[in-house]
Amino acid sequence: MKIIETKIPDVKVIEPAVFGDERGFFMETWQQEKFEEMVTGQPTRFVQDNHSKSKSGILRGLHFQVKNTQGKLVRVISGEVFDVAVDVRKNSPTFGHWVGVYLSAKNKKQLWVPEGFAHGFYVTSEEAEFVYKCTNYYDPDSEVSIKWDDEFIGVSWPLVEGEGPHLSLKDELGVCFLDAPYL
Repeated sequence: MKIIETKIPDVKVIEPAVFGDERGFFMETWQQEKFEEMVTGQPTRFVQDNHSKSKSGILRGLHFQVKNTQGKLVRVISGEVFDVAVDVRKNSPTFGHWVGVYLSAKNKKQLWVPEGFAHGFYVTSEEAEFVYKCTNYYDPDSEVSIKWDDEFIGVSWPLVEGEGPHLSLKDELGVCFLDAPYL
Protein backbone atom coordinates (compact mmCIF):
# COMPACT_ATOMS: atom_id res chain seq x y z
CA MET A 1 0.00 0.00 0.00
CA LYS A 2 1.08 3.56 -0.69
CA ILE A 3 0.39 6.34 1.82
CA ILE A 4 -0.20 9.83 0.41
CA GLU A 5 0.17 12.78 2.77
CA THR A 6 -2.42 15.58 2.71
CA LYS A 7 -2.22 19.22 3.79
CA ILE A 8 -3.42 18.07 7.24
CA PRO A 9 -0.75 15.65 8.52
CA ASP A 10 -3.11 13.28 10.37
CA VAL A 11 -5.43 12.75 7.36
CA LYS A 12 -3.99 10.20 4.92
CA VAL A 13 -4.92 8.89 1.49
CA ILE A 14 -4.28 5.18 1.15
CA GLU A 15 -3.65 3.73 -2.27
CA PRO A 16 -3.80 -0.07 -2.06
CA ALA A 17 -1.76 -2.37 -4.29
CA VAL A 18 -4.17 -3.76 -6.88
CA PHE A 19 -3.39 -6.96 -8.74
CA GLY A 20 -5.49 -7.38 -11.85
CA ASP A 21 -5.77 -9.36 -15.04
CA GLU A 22 -8.49 -10.36 -17.52
CA ARG A 23 -10.36 -12.16 -14.71
CA GLY A 24 -10.70 -9.07 -12.49
CA PHE A 25 -8.61 -7.82 -9.58
CA PHE A 26 -7.52 -8.48 -6.00
CA MET A 27 -6.55 -5.94 -3.37
CA GLU A 28 -5.99 -5.96 0.35
CA THR A 29 -8.31 -3.33 1.85
CA TRP A 30 -7.23 -3.68 5.47
CA GLN A 31 -4.21 -5.06 7.29
CA GLN A 32 -3.84 -4.22 10.97
CA GLU A 33 -0.04 -4.13 11.28
CA LYS A 34 0.55 -2.13 8.09
CA PHE A 35 -2.21 0.34 8.98
CA GLU A 36 -0.85 0.98 12.46
CA GLU A 37 2.74 1.26 11.22
CA MET A 38 2.13 3.35 8.09
CA VAL A 39 -1.00 5.39 8.87
CA THR A 40 -1.79 5.95 12.56
CA GLY A 41 1.50 5.09 14.26
CA GLN A 42 -0.45 3.63 17.17
CA PRO A 43 -2.77 0.73 18.02
CA THR A 44 -6.05 1.21 16.13
CA ARG A 45 -9.17 -0.84 16.73
CA PHE A 46 -12.23 -0.79 14.50
CA VAL A 47 -15.57 -1.77 16.07
CA GLN A 48 -18.16 -1.06 13.38
CA ASP A 49 -18.45 -1.24 9.57
CA ASN A 50 -21.04 0.84 7.68
CA HIS A 51 -22.29 0.77 4.08
CA SER A 52 -24.43 3.43 2.42
CA LYS A 53 -25.80 3.96 -1.07
CA SER A 54 -26.61 7.42 -2.37
CA LYS A 55 -27.74 9.00 -5.62
CA SER A 56 -26.09 11.79 -7.60
CA GLY A 57 -26.08 15.16 -5.84
CA ILE A 58 -26.54 13.75 -2.33
CA LEU A 59 -24.34 15.41 0.29
CA ARG A 60 -23.93 13.68 3.65
CA GLY A 61 -22.19 15.58 6.41
CA LEU A 62 -20.27 17.26 7.86
CA HIS A 63 -20.64 14.99 10.92
CA PHE A 64 -18.63 14.23 14.05
CA GLN A 65 -19.25 13.06 17.61
CA VAL A 66 -18.19 15.16 20.62
CA LYS A 67 -18.17 12.05 22.84
CA ASN A 68 -17.17 8.59 21.71
CA THR A 69 -15.22 10.17 18.86
CA GLN A 70 -14.76 8.10 15.73
CA GLY A 71 -11.87 7.59 13.37
CA LYS A 72 -13.07 6.41 9.95
CA LEU A 73 -11.38 4.50 7.16
CA VAL A 74 -13.55 5.26 4.13
CA ARG A 75 -13.75 4.01 0.54
CA VAL A 76 -16.13 3.78 -2.40
CA ILE A 77 -17.00 0.41 -3.95
CA SER A 78 -19.34 1.71 -6.67
CA GLY A 79 -19.40 5.16 -8.29
CA GLU A 80 -17.52 8.25 -7.09
CA VAL A 81 -17.69 10.78 -4.27
CA PHE A 82 -15.84 13.90 -3.21
CA ASP A 83 -14.88 13.10 0.38
CA VAL A 84 -14.07 15.79 2.97
CA ALA A 85 -12.44 15.81 6.40
CA VAL A 86 -12.49 18.97 8.57
CA ASP A 87 -10.26 19.37 11.63
CA VAL A 88 -12.49 20.14 14.65
CA ARG A 89 -9.77 19.76 17.32
CA LYS A 90 -9.85 23.22 18.91
CA ASN A 91 -6.19 23.12 19.99
CA SER A 92 -4.91 21.93 16.62
CA PRO A 93 -2.82 24.18 14.34
CA THR A 94 -5.10 23.05 11.49
CA PHE A 95 -8.39 23.70 13.35
CA GLY A 96 -11.05 24.58 10.76
CA HIS A 97 -8.94 23.42 7.82
CA TRP A 98 -10.27 20.81 5.41
CA VAL A 99 -9.02 18.16 3.00
CA GLY A 100 -11.02 16.92 0.03
CA VAL A 101 -10.29 13.94 -2.21
CA TYR A 102 -12.13 12.02 -4.91
CA LEU A 103 -12.75 8.40 -3.94
CA SER A 104 -14.11 5.99 -6.52
CA ALA A 105 -14.54 2.35 -7.39
CA LYS A 106 -12.11 3.03 -10.23
CA ASN A 107 -9.24 4.63 -8.26
CA LYS A 108 -9.80 2.36 -5.21
CA LYS A 109 -8.28 4.97 -2.87
CA GLN A 110 -9.21 5.10 0.79
CA LEU A 111 -9.16 8.04 3.17
CA TRP A 112 -8.20 7.86 6.85
CA VAL A 113 -10.26 10.41 8.79
CA PRO A 114 -8.91 10.38 12.37
CA GLU A 115 -10.82 11.06 15.55
CA GLY A 116 -11.35 14.79 15.97
CA PHE A 117 -12.47 15.41 12.39
CA ALA A 118 -15.87 16.14 10.89
CA HIS A 119 -16.56 14.05 7.82
CA GLY A 120 -18.81 14.33 4.79
CA PHE A 121 -19.10 13.40 1.14
CA TYR A 122 -20.85 14.52 -2.05
CA VAL A 123 -21.87 12.00 -4.73
CA THR A 124 -20.45 12.99 -8.14
CA SER A 125 -21.54 9.90 -10.08
CA GLU A 126 -25.06 8.64 -10.90
CA GLU A 127 -24.97 6.76 -7.60
CA ALA A 128 -22.31 5.59 -5.17
CA GLU A 129 -21.84 2.93 -2.54
CA PHE A 130 -19.70 4.07 0.35
CA VAL A 131 -18.20 1.76 2.99
CA TYR A 132 -16.29 2.66 6.12
CA LYS A 133 -14.79 1.24 9.27
CA CYS A 134 -15.22 3.14 12.56
CA THR A 135 -13.06 3.14 15.68
CA ASN A 136 -16.06 3.76 17.94
CA TYR A 137 -19.79 3.09 17.90
CA TYR A 138 -22.33 5.53 16.50
CA ASP A 139 -23.65 7.77 19.29
CA PRO A 140 -26.57 9.87 18.02
CA ASP A 141 -26.73 11.85 21.28
CA SER A 142 -23.25 13.28 20.76
CA GLU A 143 -23.40 13.77 16.99
CA VAL A 144 -22.95 17.24 15.53
CA SER A 145 -23.74 18.24 11.97
CA ILE A 146 -21.90 21.32 10.70
CA LYS A 147 -23.41 23.25 7.79
CA TRP A 148 -22.00 21.87 4.55
CA ASP A 149 -21.57 25.40 3.15
CA ASP A 150 -20.15 27.07 6.26
CA GLU A 151 -18.21 30.15 5.15
CA PHE A 152 -15.53 29.85 7.84
CA ILE A 153 -14.50 26.41 6.57
CA GLY A 154 -15.06 27.22 2.89
CA VAL A 155 -15.16 23.70 1.43
CA SER A 156 -15.06 23.84 -2.38
CA TRP A 157 -17.66 21.20 -3.11
CA PRO A 158 -17.78 20.16 -6.81
CA LEU A 159 -21.50 20.89 -7.13
CA VAL A 160 -23.33 20.71 -10.44
CA GLU A 161 -23.56 24.33 -11.61
CA GLY A 162 -26.84 25.94 -10.64
CA GLU A 163 -27.87 23.08 -8.35
CA GLY A 164 -27.58 22.78 -4.60
CA PRO A 165 -26.94 19.42 -2.96
CA HIS A 166 -29.70 17.10 -1.74
CA LEU A 167 -29.54 17.08 2.08
CA SER A 168 -31.16 15.21 4.94
CA LEU A 169 -33.16 17.26 7.44
CA LYS A 170 -30.34 16.78 9.96
CA ASP A 171 -27.86 18.33 7.52
CA GLU A 172 -30.23 21.15 6.51
CA LEU A 173 -30.36 22.07 10.21
CA GLY A 174 -26.56 21.88 10.64
CA VAL A 175 -24.86 24.41 12.92
CA CYS A 176 -22.32 27.03 11.95
CA PHE A 177 -18.73 25.91 12.46
CA LEU A 178 -17.95 28.61 15.01
CA ASP A 179 -21.10 27.74 17.05
CA ALA A 180 -20.45 23.99 17.23
CA PRO A 181 -19.20 22.25 20.39
CA TYR A 182 -15.65 20.97 19.96
CA LEU A 183 -13.41 18.30 21.37
